[in-house]
Amino acid sequence: MKELWFASNEIPIDVLSRLPTKTLLGLKCVSKEWHHLISDRSFIRVQLKKTQPVSGFFFQQRFQWCNDDIESISYIPVKMEGARVQSTVLNFLPEGVVILAASNGLICCRSCFSSPHPVIYVCNPSNKELVCLQWPTPNKHDSLALAFDPFRDPVDVSTNFEVVRVHQTLTGMEDSWFSFDIYSSKTGTWRRSKEICQCDHNLFKNKGISIGWVLYWLTDGDQVLMFDLEEELSWLVRVPILATEFNSIPEMCIGESEGQLHYVLISEDGLQLWVLEDYLESKWALKYFIALNDMEEENSELVCNIQQRVASRMTIDMIPWMDPLAFKDGLLLIRVSAKIFLYYFETRKMEELCSLSVLGSNSMFSPIVLPYSMSLVPLGPAIG
Repeated sequence: MKELWFASNEIPIDVLSRLPTKTLLGLKCVSKEWHHLISDRSFIRVQLKKTQPVSGFFFQQRFQWCNDDIESISYIPVKMEGARVQSTVLNFLPEGVVILAASNGLICCRSCFSSPHPVIYVCNPSNKELVCLQWPTPNKHDSLALAFDPFRDPVDVSTNFEVVRVHQTLTGMEDSWFSFDIYSSKTGTWRRSKEICQCDHNLFKNKGISIGWVLYWLTDGDQVLMFDLEEELSWLVRVPILATEFNSIPEMCIGESEGQLHYVLISEDGLQLWVLEDYLESKWALKYFIALNDMEEENSELVCNIQQRVASRMTIDMIPWMDPLAFKDGLLLIRVSAKIFLYYFETRKMEELCSLSVLGSNSMFSPIVLPYSMSLVPLGPAIG
């Protein structure tokens, strides 16, 4: 590659690396030299060390009563001043997909099952690069998680990641267990882990959270499924409060902040945020609590009568009035009735982002929602 015109001067690199990823993507057009710098893997490694805030959330509808895939995917920017929900962010992919996981700027998704030959994609929406992974035994009910740590395997050398497929096996005796298939970008191959996890519950909200090389999935049975990629060990972590302790049916989701697993719970008692301290003992610490009446008083121009409406949900088939969709770095994407809000735990304020009508007619029923932080990370061609 042509030698960079300011390679001997660290000041421009230090200054540019402090800028947000979105700004840097625009600066690529300034000149060939700036394009070379911002695309250089060594520069990207430096820029990744700066904290990358959540830039938005991917949102995909799901049907309530059938298993067909819905191809349309919306992107909801966090900063909505003058911005709109976008529907073409993933149009660079060669076919319609279902999004399933995100990690450090990369997205993992699979073909919609209208495709005759379903595959798995790992892509970077910011630079529109992708890797296509062959899927030996496609199953639309399997869940995928993506593990990508640009500091464990330096991104200035190559972009290495692993994809974990979780498969649930059911027996006639009503017993079930999860098995784990692992794809490594280093080898370009899949392999079956020897680890299995006996569990009588289903994965809930169908997305995996990666924290370093540990993956988590929420289940519908008061447990979180954990899989340690390095040790290839699985574990069931009990949630901090069982659903049976409430008079009405609570809603929950999991997410990551400051390198720790967090559990968000909404019930008639209020909004709670728990952090996992010890997975072996299922030890959680309550990090945040606010009563729904206080939440309403502090955001009275946006919501009303939420405590009564949340408490009125008494059966599973009732659509919850408030539904926590995704959590990342102190930000909670939450549906309240027919609108999508962002709740800032630090300031206790809500911001209205959009209405469900913008996201599609099936956006009410357990959508797939992924927090996303923009990244410059490049992806090479698929191996093998």
